[in-house]
Amino acid sequence: MFKALKEKLFSARKKLEKTIEETAPEPSNTPEPVSKALPHSEPVPEKSPALEPEKKTPAGFTEKIVSFVRDREFIISEKDISDILDELEMGLLESDVAFSVTEEILSRIKKDLSGSKRKIGTSVDSIVKNALADALLGVLGEGVDICAFIREHERPVKILFTGVNGTGKTTSIAKVTRFLQNNGFSVVLGAGDTFRAGAIEQIDVHGERLGVKVIQHQEGSDPTAVLFDTVEYARAHKIDVVLGDTAGRFHNRANLMNQLAKIRRVIKPDLIVYVDEAVAGNDAVIRAEEFSKSVGMDAIMLTKVDMDPKGGAAISIAHAVGKPLLFIGTGQGYDDVMAFNPGLVVEDLLGDT
Repeated sequence: MFKALKEKLFSARKKLEKTIEETAPEPSNTPEPVSKALPHSEPVPEKSPALEPEKKTPAGFTEKIVSFVRDREFIISEKDISDILDELEMGLLESDVAFSVTEEILSRIKKDLSGSKRKIGTSVDSIVKNALADALLGVLGEGVDICAFIREHERPVKILFTGVNGTGKTTSIAKVTRFLQNNGFSVVLGAGDTFRAGAIEQIDVHGERLGVKVIQHQEGSDPTAVLFDTVEYARAHKIDVVLGDTAGRFHNRANLMNQLAKIRRVIKPDLIVYVDEAVAGNDAVIRAEEFSKSVGMDAIMLTKVDMDPKGGAAISIAHAVGKPLLFIGTGQGYDDVMAFNPGLVVEDLLGDT
């Protein structure tokens, strides 16, 4: 995943390593001997050991000197790495990383590396890789363990999916259904997108294929009523999780936003998951910010991550909105979904290309 972004980070990492290696003095295991020039070239007469009182060297003195030389420190200056960070900034922006997120990543790297003292002999690779990893983890956040979330909440756990039409929202609900089934949870689906007959048919087909009940009313019905009935069905049949579909919404469509606000009041969802596609890049980040301001959300799911070589949306969206990235879609099949793990993503991004 994220081939372009991975290449940009790899290039910056290697250049930073080279710069720091050139900046750091070579480590030394022994102190250099100190010699003084004699005022004349005459040989110095040897003194008799019997006449010269013995001078004792303090215990451990030599070892302390050797240790000091071996462990002495050098400082990485901001000037040393400024050109490389400028290049990395352009690389991140070209990979569709949002400007504010790019600035945050660079700020964290600069704070970690420049002006800091490093011991001579420290692995330069580890210095740079740790700085990049910490910066990326800082903007990606901690993620959410959805299975632990469900176990810790009263059943049924109600998860509402919202987002823009055409981003794969209904298919994403089906993928999450399979994910939850694989983790031992029972699921019921609510066909809350009643504005399009095609949406009701689509989720009904997914439910049949996955072997789960779909609660639906006819086209044009009140979506709040559909989702209310879905929750009641889950309670009566001791179902673990309700996954509710909703109509695609743009932030400037006030009537649909009002409908979603009504659903929230009546259903009181435990999680509202905003769905958008990774290939939209910065547009996905902007839409998520607007949606979050207008209606609110608790988590994000990105679809079509496998089709996005840049990776900017996945890196940016959680930090820009201040909500965790919950799932990513990685293909067309029901099993092509991953619970988002920031640590694994960073590990992959900083691996060799």
